[in-house]
Amino acid sequence: MLTCVWCTRGVHVLLAEDDRAVRESLVRALTLEGYAVRAVSNGALALEALRAEPADLLLLDVSMPVVDGITVCRVLRGERNRMPILMLTARTETSDRVAGLDAGADDYLLKPFDLSELFARMRALLRRVANGDDDTPPEGEVLRLGDLRIETGGRRVTRDGTEIELSKTEFDLLELLVRNTGVVLDHSTIYDRIWHFDFGPDSKNLAVYIGYLRRKTEETGGERLIHTVRGVGYVAREER
Repeated sequence: MLTCVWCTRGVHVLLAEDDRAVRESLVRALTLEGYAVRAVSNGALALEALRAEPADLLLLDVSMPVVDGITVCRVLRGERNRMPILMLTARTETSDRVAGLDAGADDYLLKPFDLSELFARMRALLRRVANGDDDTPPEGEVLRLGDLRIETGGRRVTRDGTEIELSKTEFDLLELLVRNTGVVLDHSTIYDRIWHFDFGPDSKNLAVYIGYLRRKTEETGGERLIHTVRGVGYVAREER
């Protein structure tokens, strides 16, 4: 396994995991990988720890006592905390993963997982934050697709005047598609641009996010703007 010291040194990670054996194992692995790690055993302690000292990334178990991972996500996003959140879950149902994304998680990883995949996903999230800082769009730039409006500077999305609440990943994905209106983007291109890592043909990550974006952008009764091109990828365009 290759260690990416240049992108882990000085990165502070908070791990919230109630299983003691898993928690201690992950702390050892993350420390060896170069991360500065704090670990807590439930969601209440996670919120307390973050208020005492911010972290660069949160590894968050879904099923925890006192306060669960979904609630932690909702609280942090409600406080406008945009720290990357990677949820760790043993729940395999799509509805459970969507609940995590709905709460504001940026990514999820099913248990049991390989450490190399965990590290890859963590690096991808951290690169996205770094790239976002370097490539901040001009303030006041507005993208439009039909009655959908995206204010890139304020990261605000409205459709027919109704505001749509999106997580960071959802916003980035919608912006990418709308910037390329009419252009079919394949799965690999989207994974590279949004996650900076291609999770392979068996990954359901992208399909879950697309489905969730569709639901949010169509809640006001508008026509579908994000379309599937079978065997290729996705395209943003108005219905003809």
